[in-house]
Amino acid sequence: MRTIEVDFDVYKALMLRRPSEDVTENDVLRELLGLSPGGKSATRANLPAPGDWVTKGVRFPAGTEFRANYKGQTYLGRAESGALVVNGERFDTPSAAAMSITKNPVNGWTFWECRVPGRASWQLLKAMRK
Repeated sequence: MRTIEVDFDVYKALMLRRPSEDVTENDVLRELLGLSPGGKSATRANLPAPGDWVTKGVRFPAGTEFRANYKGQTYLGRAESGALVVNGERFDTPSAAAMSITKNPVNGWTFWECRVPGRASWQLLKAMRK
């Protein structure tokens, strides 16, 4: 297999366009170049990248945006440094972040929506679970 060198900005842009770890950098480039999907994708260890947040087996790439509406107010968060950060506070679970807002027990998987880097649409967190 051949390798190419890219600068950090190009590498970061490629990573942000990967909706999941199943999509390789080569897959992203093929799509950007308008090429048909290649054969078998290169295999990669299913390990999170630095900064990704992994909870209940679901990986949210660093930079994933989160939003929730509660009592007419929109709350925003972001996956950073291995956690969900909301209002500067780090949370290990979506439910803990939701409870910090509602002050009541709540299922964070149905409370929050997320938008993965490189994607335009928002989806409920529960849709990310398999």
